[in-house]
Amino acid sequence: MFRSSTEEIANTDASESGQTSEVDRSSVNGPTSYNPVSAVPGSSSLDGGGTHYSSGPLLPRSAAGQFPHSVQLVSTNPPHLASTSDSSSIRNRGGKPKLRRTPGSAGATHRGQTPLSGHTAASSCSSATTASGATVIVAVVEGRGLARGEIGMASLNVKCPELVLSQFADTGTYAKVITKLHILLPMEILMLDTASENGKGTKLFSLITENFQGVAFTAIQRKYFNEKKGLEYIQQLCAPEFSTVLMEVQAKYYCLASAAALLKYLEFIQNSVYATKSLKVSFKGSEQTAMIDSASAINLELVVNNRDHRSDHTLLGVLNHTKTPGGARRLRSNILEPLVDVDTINIRLDAIEEMLQNEELFFGLKNALGPFLDIDQLLSVLVQVPKQETVLIAEAKITHVIQLKHILDRVPQLRVVLKNCNTALLKAYSTSLEDNRFDMILKQILTVVNDDTTYLKGSLNMRTQKCYAVRPNINEFLDIARRVYTEIVDDIAGLVNQTAEKYGFPMRTSFSTARGFFIQMKLEGMFLPEGKLPPEFIKVNRHKDNYGFTTTDLMKMNDRCDEALKEIFHISYVVICQLLSTIREHIHCLYKLSDAVSMLDMLLSLAIACTLSDYVRPEFTDTLAIKQGRHPILERMAGQQLVSNNCYVSEGSNLVIITGPNMSGKSTYLKQVALCQIMAQIGSFVPAEYASFRVADQIFTRIGVDDDFETSSSTFMLEMKEISYIIHNVSGRSLIIIDELGRGTSAEEGIGICHSVCEFLLNLKAFTLFATHYLELCQLESLYPNVENQHMQVQHIRACDSGGESVVYTYLLSQGCSEKRHYGLKAAEMTSLPLSIIQEAKKFATKVSKQLLDKRKSDPEIERQRALYRLATSLLQTARNSRLDPANLRMYLKGLRRQYEAELEAVGLPVSMDT
Repeated sequence: MFRSSTEEIANTDASESGQTSEVDRSSVNGPTSYNPVSAVPGSSSLDGGGTHYSSGPLLPRSAAGQFPHSVQLVSTNPPHLASTSDSSSIRNRGGKPKLRRTPGSAGATHRGQTPLSGHTAASSCSSATTASGATVIVAVVEGRGLARGEIGMASLNVKCPELVLSQFADTGTYAKVITKLHILLPMEILMLDTASENGKGTKLFSLITENFQGVAFTAIQRKYFNEKKGLEYIQQLCAPEFSTVLMEVQAKYYCLASAAALLKYLEFIQNSVYATKSLKVSFKGSEQTAMIDSASAINLELVVNNRDHRSDHTLLGVLNHTKTPGGARRLRSNILEPLVDVDTINIRLDAIEEMLQNEELFFGLKNALGPFLDIDQLLSVLVQVPKQETVLIAEAKITHVIQLKHILDRVPQLRVVLKNCNTALLKAYSTSLEDNRFDMILKQILTVVNDDTTYLKGSLNMRTQKCYAVRPNINEFLDIARRVYTEIVDDIAGLVNQTAEKYGFPMRTSFSTARGFFIQMKLEGMFLPEGKLPPEFIKVNRHKDNYGFTTTDLMKMNDRCDEALKEIFHISYVVICQLLSTIREHIHCLYKLSDAVSMLDMLLSLAIACTLSDYVRPEFTDTLAIKQGRHPILERMAGQQLVSNNCYVSEGSNLVIITGPNMSGKSTYLKQVALCQIMAQIGSFVPAEYASFRVADQIFTRIGVDDDFETSSSTFMLEMKEISYIIHNVSGRSLIIIDELGRGTSAEEGIGICHSVCEFLLNLKAFTLFATHYLELCQLESLYPNVENQHMQVQHIRACDSGGESVVYTYLLSQGCSEKRHYGLKAAEMTSLPLSIIQEAKKFATKVSKQLLDKRKSDPEIERQRALYRLATSLLQTARNSRLDPANLRMYLKGLRRQYEAELEAVGLPVSMDT
């Protein structure tokens, strides 16, 4: 009807794109006066009445049963839940938080603005990403007395209805808490009001506020951290599919206490409650995934590029070819928390391998997953029961039902694609999609919603879909309202045509969310009389020859059109709410669909990454062995084949010292190994010809030599803090990457620190790659059998005419220690430093080198012990991991014997196998 007579201006409304929850928290600017009267429990709801918690802390009311009108709330914190600080003087000039208390409060803190008042994120340098765009609220509590160090956490994404509970024991550095918070990217953190009592916060509070300077902190009274109420909430809200979580958490008092405070807080800031049996509740312990601290995530550029935060030159950027928002979130989460269970990893690898071998499955999944909307976000709003009824809420609910129909319409296609899969994971998801509740919900929706109603991009298209979503003859008043709306739109089109005929201009009707219907005109080869538009045209916008304007009559018609739409949305909302009340008991089956779509999307993304480069499936043994490995991010940036290198680390040589000149590729190589390890543990293929990994429970890095001005830490202090963190948290199955240590102090002290750190690490079973310029560390190889020296090769080319020598970097890793050729002075020659200074430096460096010449000649007995140690560890690895048949195994063992004899002959020892 009016589609043919109007042209839409691309201006998609947020509510139509499904990006809006019941209360748009980001739309409120400045300190907000909170009137709790509108949030009084007991307000009626059209979809079955306002569902309220039957248990939980009772909130203070006035005599009339209402909340007191005199309460003013700066930020989002209800006065009876939170002790809030004054909104002014958020921070002093030094960047430290100013703690202010309102009269009678126990002490509370807010840093920056709260989410409701236009939260601005000033992310600290230690944060992996900025907090802008964050949608997660986290409650954290720590045990007292003997239970100090026992941490309980509860988090909920306001755009995804999953309550995630965690409880774990942490060390005095609270490394696990900080790491988990960096992964969650919270927009607000809830803590006990006593944590910042009298402005003297607990150690945990101080560490969190130091690491998350752009995040709002809210102090909650201790009585709301109630484990009994937390358990009651979970029993009431947990969807039946996830009820087994009750067995896991019923004795986890601290995470239950956090859940109680979080859910009560969310009820008030969102002005809605979650419907009974509607939430996905999960418990995640710290032992289920590998831990990568925030500094390592930054150093390795896992999700954010250090040079340009908008760049996709990160590991996430390399692997992210997802089609859905849920798949992208899942991939990011897996990169920051890789798996540690080998069986789970191999199941993923099997699925990716099948996708790569089966073209029909590969392209079928690409086509089937593309149209899916954000199921998690849709679930989040469907399971909430609003306490208020407004036009915006009514319009949003209609949009949500249209989106739900759109998603369910895509399930049959996904079923067909997965029907003939062979691998266990894909079969499992195929079975989960056979749930008849998907068809049942769609059937119920179609009794109310038109068959051809679907989700479309564009504000006018979506407006039309919402207007005519409900079937005719269901509600007589709705049919009348739609006829009125149709007549008004026809009148608008007629008015524009009359105006065009009156003035003789080529006018057309256009639409935008902000302006409604307006007139557009393009003058090509035409001139306005007196160079001006007629005075009848108002609110004129001009861009070259394009004009956009309206008239008084058109504005009046727009007002009438809006009134008709409000009536349509209100009546449709009544019908839609009745529909939702009938399907809500089955709606939690969408959690299955969300899990299936996001996992399939992530696996398909990893499969697509394999097709763009030459990746290989990794194996999992007790050895880190990579043949011709490449740096995945650098390969993406270069767009061509890079120099590849091998890597071999085992229990027999678990400390590798890498030397070489500046710019020779040491740092790139170290990051390459760590990135390949992470890729393998998320279930991805890796850039290599062959790859074997030992599963790492923690990945540590010490990279970079920058000062930290925020904490007034020098280069050396930062180095010591980072290495101290590694030493206090390392385990026997960790992977440690150290790129330079002790460079911020004198050479003697630096060598001493490096030597003692290496001796500490080589006594563990952790795998360590240590890059250094201190060639003195190479002596460790002659002292310990599990130390191996490697270096980055360079070539020296002498010019025929000038006789000058230049250095060519090969970026190849070789056995042995780097030569002492004063590469730093060669780098200095490339600058504009005076030649006389360079020559004097060379003389002095040569003199010092003679005085400090390494005595690398080792005792033959030590060499014999080293050869014997290597033979023993090789035999042990063979016994654990060998899949060779007897004949090949015999040949391999003979090769080990020949290698052992050759090592003894090299140092002049008699060959004997009787040791």
